Amino acid sequence: MAPTMAIATATIVLLVVCLLAPSTLGSRAGPSSHHGHSSHAKHSPPPPPPPAPVAPAPVAAALVRTTCNSTAYYDLCVSALAADPSSTTADIRGLSAIAVSAAASNASASAAALGANVTAQGGAAVDGTVQALLRTCAGKYGEARDALAAAKVSISQQDYDYAAVHVSAAAEYPQVCKVLFRRQRPGAYPAELAAREEALNQLCSVALDIISLLSAS
Repeated sequence: MAPTMAIATATIVLLVVCLLAPSTLGSRAGPSSHHGHSSHAKHSPPPPPPPAPVAPAPVAAALVRTTCNSTAYYDLCVSALAADPSSTTADIRGLSAIAVSAAASNASASAAALGANVTAQGGAAVDGTVQALLRTCAGKYGEARDALAAAKVSISQQDYDYAAVHVSAAAEYPQVCKVLFRRQRPGAYPAELAAREEALNQLCSVALDIISLLSAS
């Protein structure tokens, strides 16, 4: 009987061990798996930083408006200055140089357009006197461009009186063209030339008004 009971007892113990083994392994594997996930979360990359805030508009934009309030053509002044990105950081001297450059660009464009017009009409049956006058007008706008370039140099040297003289001369060159037309071909002054003269005159007026602010300071 003793051997039989011993065998039975061993069998029962073996069954208990077999039943307990899966739960024991599962309980051990659980924390390991948990630590594995925790380790992965711990090393995940941080979220990207928020975008940098947009910088406010430069204060110089207010300076453009204030400066243009001192000119005879406010809208034209703001438009001419704002077309140059450097106006957002420029002081009054810088704004005067930008205004002079805008006038110079206008004069240069007029000189080129008139020169091209004369060339295009070269083979056409046109009034020779008018053609000669247009050629002269192209030259006058070229002289206006050169005078404005000299004005910009004077501004860089802080010689504002000479800068004003050059800008004033630039505004007068197209008027010579109008006078010549009135003398040689009365009533034949082209509307296009009248518009070009007025545009350059207004830009020069804006430049002179800004330069006068520098002279007064």
